[in-house]
Amino acid sequence: MLTLIHESGSQSPAALARHLQVSVQTIRADVRALSERGLVLRRQGEVLPFPGRENDDFDRRAIINIDGKRRIAALAQELIEDHQVLFLGTGTTVEQVALRLGVHQDLQVITNNLHAAMALCHQSCEVVVCGGRIRRRDKDVIGGDAWRFFQRYRADVGIVSVGGMDDDGRLYDYNDDEVMAREALFAHAAQRVLVLDRTKLATQLRCTAGELADFDVVITDQALPDQLRSPLAARGIRFLSA
Repeated sequence: MLTLIHESGSQSPAALARHLQVSVQTIRADVRALSERGLVLRRQGEVLPFPGRENDDFDRRAIINIDGKRRIAALAQELIEDHQVLFLGTGTTVEQVALRLGVHQDLQVITNNLHAAMALCHQSCEVVVCGGRIRRRDKDVIGGDAWRFFQRYRADVGIVSVGGMDDDGRLYDYNDDEVMAREALFAHAAQRVLVLDRTKLATQLRCTAGELADFDVVITDQALPDQLRSPLAARGIRFLSA
């Protein structure tokens, strides 16, 4: 049950019962026990991954919902044109975007995501990598080093992800250093793109990281509710779902 919830995101007790071929009563008892141990979160008829203080390591996150992340990356790649300058932020979904950039000509990619940089080394584009203290678990550079780095450049497109989003479209991350790096990237990107897979939905973390209204394009692998999208779409924000 834990594996299913962490890999696929929010689940209803009925869906869990069907998948695991047990009764809903059994699922509810198990969910209650897991919730009491702080391993899952129960909310309004759903079972969600418990929002911890720190994110899972990069290698584990890279395989969670990989198909959804690849579909998101395919849509993001279609927004990019030859000869552009790109900012790529941290995260596994952004890495999937990097893996698809080989179809474009004469790109310059500026990133603090070492996984993305390694993927780009096998493609015909110029890569500029942030220097500074590497976060070993995630193999990226965040905080003040990334803030100063992104301030030195401008980009046509900036592509980022976040740690979570609540039901009202507010965005969250795990620590201030991640938020700081993203804000610097935003300040110098002409077009801001958020890539957000379904495991990040209905997730509140301890650090606020803006809101959907901060972006020009939002790409997800699961369509967001109309009541969330419609007011923002009326303001010109594009929503794409894979």
